[in-house]
Amino acid sequence: MQTREFDRWARIRAQGRLRYVLLNGVLLYGLPMFLIMTYVIPHPRLTVAESALLWGALAGAGYGLGMWVVQERRFRKVTGRS
Repeated sequence: MQTREFDRWARIRAQGRLRYVLLNGVLLYGLPMFLIMTYVIPHPRLTVAESALLWGALAGAGYGLGMWVVQERRFRKVTGRS
C-alpha cells in the first residue's frame, strides 16, 4: 500500500464501515447490478423486488463488506496492527 492509498484509506476508514458498505457496496455496485440484471438481462423467474433484494442488498452489501475486509487487512499490514 503506497502512501497515497494509505492516506485515502485512513480518511475512508474514519467515516466508518457502515457508510463504506452502503455507499461503495449497495449504491455503487448493487444498484448498477440490479439495473443491468433486471432491465438489460432480465431473469424470467425473478420479480423486480426479488432482484432488488438479491443484487442491491445481498450482492451489494457483500461486495462492500468484502472490499472493506481486504482494505483493512492491507491497512493493518502497513501499520503493523493485527
